Amino acid sequence: MNRQAVIRLAWAFALSYATAGIGAALTDLGPWYFALKHPAWKPPDAAFGVIWTTIFTLCAISGWLAWQAANTAALRRRVAFLFGANALLNILWSALYFKLQRPDWALLEVVFLWLSIVALIVGLWRLSRWASLLLLSYAVWVSAAAVLNWQTVQLNGPFAGLP
Repeated sequence: MNRQAVIRLAWAFALSYATAGIGAALTDLGPWYFALKHPAWKPPDAAFGVIWTTIFTLCAISGWLAWQAANTAALRRRVAFLFGANALLNILWSALYFKLQRPDWALLEVVFLWLSIVALIVGLWRLSRWASLLLLSYAVWVSAAAVLNWQTVQLNGPFAGLP
């Protein structure tokens, strides 16, 4: 691997983990969260960090592979747009659910987050099949998280009266 590829890989990890860090900073597991009723099948809270770290690691590698395969400025812009939009939607979900304490709004937003993952998988396929395949676990996890989000809303009722 040449020096330029190593630098690009480092940037991919930095951007991916920056997204994870912002999302984590917005995630407050305080009294409000612990007062929520959760489905019995919800994974333990400690598992979420491991799962998200794995996903963001795979996203960094996926982004790097796609960027390496993008041989024109237009293709690189497409890769940057797809990952950038996904990062913003990922951060927005955390802000809605935890910071604003609105799982009901997060439930609507998770649809767009999930669609952005599908757009990444489809949009990267021609550039790098490996880049696309590395994102499948992200799609599966966000699908499970969406169901968890939905069931949390079902168990706790509407959140319109909360601040």
